[in-house]
Amino acid sequence: MITQFVENLPQGMSTPDFTRKPIALTIQEGKTAIFRSIVTGNPSPNVTWTRSKGDLSDGDRFKIIYETISGEYQLQMPDVGVDQAGTYKCFAENEYGKAVVTATLNIIEGKRSTTSLFNSIRENVADFKNLLKTGERQKEDRLPGEPDEHFWELLLSADRKDYERICAEYGVTDFRWMLKKLNEKKREREEEQAQFVEHLSNLKPIEIKTPGCAEFEFEMELKDQNSRIFLYKVQKSLFALNHSLKQIGRKFVFSVKDLDPEDAGLYQVDVEGVNVFSTDFKIPSVDFLVKIQEVKAIEREDAVFECVLSNPMPQITWLGKNVPLQQGEKHDITVSEDKLIHRLVVKDCLQLDKGIYTAVVGIKSCNAWLVVEADNDPSTHGKKKARKTTQAGGGGADLAKIAAEQNAKIQKAREEMLEKMRQERAEMVAAMAENGEEAVAEAVTANQDAVRPSVLLCSPDPGVHFTRGLEDVKAIIGCTAELICKLSKENIDGVWYKDGEELSSSEDVSLVRDGAFHKLVIRNCKEEDSGKYRFEADGRKTEAMLTVEDPPRINPDDLAKFSEPVIIKTGQNASFQLSFVGQEPLKIQWYNEDEEVLIDNHVRIEKSSTQSRLILTKCVRKQSGEIKIKIKNVFGTIEATTKLTVLDKPTPPQNPVEIVEASSHCVEIKWRAPKDNGGSPIINYNLERQQLGRNTWKKIGMIPGIPHYKDTDVDHGRKYCYRIRAVTAEGTSEVMETDDIQAGTKAYPGPPSAPKVVSAFKDCINLSWTPPANTGGTNIVGYNLEKRKRGSNLWGPVNPPEEPIKAKQVAVKDVVEGIEYEFRVSAINFSGAGEPSPPSEFVFARDPKMRPNFTDRKLKTFLVIRAGNSARVNINFVASPLPTITWLKDGMAVSKRVTISNTEGSSQLLIPSSERLDTGVYSIVVSNLVGQETCSIEIRVTDDPKPPGPVELEQNVPGTVTLSWTPSPDEKRDDRLHYMVAKRDSVKQTWRTVADHLYNNKFTVANILPGREFLFRVYAKNDMGVSEPTESNKWEVFILTLPESKNCKFEAAPSFLLPLKKHSNPPGYECYMSCAVKGDPAPHITWYRDNVSLNTNTNYYISNTCGVCSLLILRVGPKDTGEYKVVAESPLGRAECSTTLTVRGKHAHMIYL
Repeated sequence: MITQFVENLPQGMSTPDFTRKPIALTIQEGKTAIFRSIVTGNPSPNVTWTRSKGDLSDGDRFKIIYETISGEYQLQMPDVGVDQAGTYKCFAENEYGKAVVTATLNIIEGKRSTTSLFNSIRENVADFKNLLKTGERQKEDRLPGEPDEHFWELLLSADRKDYERICAEYGVTDFRWMLKKLNEKKREREEEQAQFVEHLSNLKPIEIKTPGCAEFEFEMELKDQNSRIFLYKVQKSLFALNHSLKQIGRKFVFSVKDLDPEDAGLYQVDVEGVNVFSTDFKIPSVDFLVKIQEVKAIEREDAVFECVLSNPMPQITWLGKNVPLQQGEKHDITVSEDKLIHRLVVKDCLQLDKGIYTAVVGIKSCNAWLVVEADNDPSTHGKKKARKTTQAGGGGADLAKIAAEQNAKIQKAREEMLEKMRQERAEMVAAMAENGEEAVAEAVTANQDAVRPSVLLCSPDPGVHFTRGLEDVKAIIGCTAELICKLSKENIDGVWYKDGEELSSSEDVSLVRDGAFHKLVIRNCKEEDSGKYRFEADGRKTEAMLTVEDPPRINPDDLAKFSEPVIIKTGQNASFQLSFVGQEPLKIQWYNEDEEVLIDNHVRIEKSSTQSRLILTKCVRKQSGEIKIKIKNVFGTIEATTKLTVLDKPTPPQNPVEIVEASSHCVEIKWRAPKDNGGSPIINYNLERQQLGRNTWKKIGMIPGIPHYKDTDVDHGRKYCYRIRAVTAEGTSEVMETDDIQAGTKAYPGPPSAPKVVSAFKDCINLSWTPPANTGGTNIVGYNLEKRKRGSNLWGPVNPPEEPIKAKQVAVKDVVEGIEYEFRVSAINFSGAGEPSPPSEFVFARDPKMRPNFTDRKLKTFLVIRAGNSARVNINFVASPLPTITWLKDGMAVSKRVTISNTEGSSQLLIPSSERLDTGVYSIVVSNLVGQETCSIEIRVTDDPKPPGPVELEQNVPGTVTLSWTPSPDEKRDDRLHYMVAKRDSVKQTWRTVADHLYNNKFTVANILPGREFLFRVYAKNDMGVSEPTESNKWEVFILTLPESKNCKFEAAPSFLLPLKKHSNPPGYECYMSCAVKGDPAPHITWYRDNVSLNTNTNYYISNTCGVCSLLILRVGPKDTGEYKVVAESPLGRAECSTTLTVRGKHAHMIYL
């Protein structure tokens, strides 16, 4: 810090300043500690030293020296002690100002030797952890609200891509301030390190390499090889059996073995008290809910290992035989969207892949075996096994369910934590508003973590910053490359740099600004364009590397020419040539059917930096196939393929020869075409025939290229042999000779396989079999089937001999229920029936076991019965074996009045003369050895209701009459009984229903007009019908004297007194909609459905009586669903009212008996 005493400095004069500041020291007790500083200023300043914990008056312990040669001011402390640790300040002052710099001295206690430490460890292993901590670093004082010193130490050793994560962990949001402060600390750190370190690079943060072991490493070259290296963990030095630091050349590797939660923390490496590397080791609080399981896979099949974690992790470490595995062609590592399920797929398993595979997360691990079994498929013996598409292992839906449950728990805990933080923040903000900044300082002092939200609220505006930084770009030479970044604000100018040199627009370089986006476009990229590019704006900068690559490339015209197929004849030469470009060195390989072509007597390969040529001499047929060239350099690989066809004569036709017919008048044969036609289609077949016993061959001649021939020039009983050759444009194949074939001799077929029982029932047994391997030289024309009962020696035919069975399966219906049978079958060819097959297994003629199941799809579940009538319920079912049937009424056994009749497949419940006490829920339970099924039916027994008692009238409100009546005698016995009220007045003389579905004994009738007589009737109703009415006395006639009326105008625009209501009806039922409208003159009414007029639609009944508008749909269907609207129009205006009709599913049926 520099303080200037005067406002304007005289010319040539300056305030004091430090060109070299004293640095913090961490040193072993008993060594010499030296603080050095170099100051400038005119006039020369006076330099003094002070100490925070005492004075420097002891000349033996504190020596202040000035070296005139180097201009250094030194504070030396020989044989330093623990009590000298603390903060030291250096002051430089002249008449124009004062400069102050602070440095910290940390002392490591050195009272115990290494030997005594090891001895104490051996003597008392229980106190092992305490013995590891032998020293402690001095912590610097910091102001409230400032980030922890660990924050800066981590940033100084971290990559730029990790800055955002570290800032988020420590609650720092002012990135502009952070970067400025970090640059200052970097300069200070570099100055400190320059004293002892010559080179420092490749800083790799700590991470778990193998189960139970974590490592971090860096490369460092010291100026003095005798400089001491100290290891710290959270300000404390390390010395333990499970910690080790080894040096391999310039590489230093630090490892922690036998990990436990106490090993988490900040690890630091110091050289003579100067920090060179810091890394934070975090052990996640996570465990395995489901561990990986052993997997058994067949060769060329994929193996899947899956595990479920207790907390989300973006990735875990997979090991195969203690070797870390990476995503690639051999291994596929994936993680679920919720980051709980982690999967490793070992592709194309081979024998060398078997072993132990391990999943590691934090300090937890689990392992399992991968067992690779040989593929014993006989069809693949001697061949290269094909890749299988199946997978072995994996947890499937069970793991997904476990992960979903765990994710729900995590989300719930997270919401509870966020809610708690919101409450704490609200309380803190309220305290700040009440007490001001002093309260914030007190809160910071009391609990730094808790006050961090309030500190964030007070952070200054971060200003311009990058919302999207530059990213490394790889470009192909000669193409265009773009580097793009985005600022938080628009219209901000910036500067582009390449390797530290400022860039400007040119013919091949364009600097583009589009709002907040800044773009650097480099056209026709060259090798010299590679380098580090930086963009700076408003003190912020972002960097990225541009790598100009020169991978192998092929001209499209040359590739098209190369891809054209090459067709030659056997013995000729084939040449393939392809030109390309790419950076050397280039690796060029040629392949024939995926096998690399190597130079030999018949193969010559020519290579250069721009082309390669493959020459195949004296080609043979087996060289036909795909020819591929692969060109590779450090930047990539490219491939090109073509086709080589070598023409040759075909191979011989293939055995076996199928004898279609060998009768007394002809021999008809078929054979298979050659395995290889030599690259040309088969034109003809050349046939010869020899009769057994003769030495000559008769030439039959050429036949068309169909592998089939019918020879009619044969003698009955003689044997013939045929020679067959295939003919193509390239020549004639070698001969294929048939076996001897006899014309017309009987040859019976061999026995078929034993019949297999497909299914068995009480009246039918289904059988199937396979045909015989030996057909006797002719086709199989049918089969004879025989049966035999257990214990009998007599076989009986199933089918008549003159009606052989054509198919290879049959349904035998001539069986007796409960009898056990066995069957055998014989094949029939042109010669006759052959030997019978072995007998089948014994099988009973009975139905298979079946769980009871009710077959009535439209079973009535509610019945209403008139008292005195009979009630009958029929239930149909299927079950095998025969089930036990039980009827229950309301969960209890039915009474003796109920008759139960059971038959095979049905049961009947009969109540001859039903009474009201028979009402209830009747259940049938059908059970057998396989299971049971239950069905319930509600039966309600009732009768015509009896009329209610006397009706009394009472007027409580003018214009209304309240009716009350004595309940019907059936009300207590019938819970569905209700009442209906009808009214008649002296003017209309007709009865009109005013209320229905009343379940009480009182009702108030409105609209009782003066001057009229009224009569009322009350009916009792239930599921059977309506009772006789109970009529009230006449209501008296009232005379009302009205005042003289005055003329008034009643004209009014249309309006709705009662709107339409929503309706939801089942299909097949009627729907009645109504509304009330008023208006003078009377408005014209129009009904609409989905804006289509219904007034002329005969499917709808529309009426308008005294302003009550009604619409009736007799049978509602799905097409009636929609919006219904009523429009009332008159010269004075227009009014609308709408509703919706929904057609829902069917309800249970109700029948009346």
